[in-house]
Amino acid sequence: MGTNGSTMLEPLRQGLPPIDPASVSSSASCALPPRYEAVRGARQFTRATLTQWELCDRFDDVALVVSELVTNALRHALPGGPSEACEGARAPQEPPVRLHLMRWTSRLVCAVRDPSQDSPEEREASGEDFSAESGRGLFLVDSFSDGWGWHPLAGTLRGKVVWALFRLGPAD
Repeated sequence: MGTNGSTMLEPLRQGLPPIDPASVSSSASCALPPRYEAVRGARQFTRATLTQWELCDRFDDVALVVSELVTNALRHALPGGPSEACEGARAPQEPPVRLHLMRWTSRLVCAVRDPSQDSPEEREASGEDFSAESGRGLFLVDSFSDGWGWHPLAGTLRGKVVWALFRLGPAD
């Protein structure tokens, strides 16, 4: 995850119940290109990481949430959308979207970093057409994870992180 990972995720850690540093098992991250094909790559990265962590039984729910978070980042957070972001003047060492997976003994967090500082907007449950083809992403994230949130990045990093939490093991 690099040196920015711990700084970037500090607000996330502050929003979670206390985490024993000894219980941190693993973390993995990957840069995603500003193309919708990146969603498939994010799912493949998630499958490989969960397999390595022996969490294959969680793949379906986690992959759905990862797909929604990455799609939202590509659709709403890139200036002009994915096709224009490819042509933009972005430094090659600064990927526009990055997926982080972090595992502790009792929880898994999926976090997607993007360059936008705009807050994600969840579709209201009342009066909305949930049979629509789009607009249900955060509703699905909320439904399939044990919690989600977001925070703006601090320091030299620009943008935000949208994260989803999955509890592992027996229910508390």
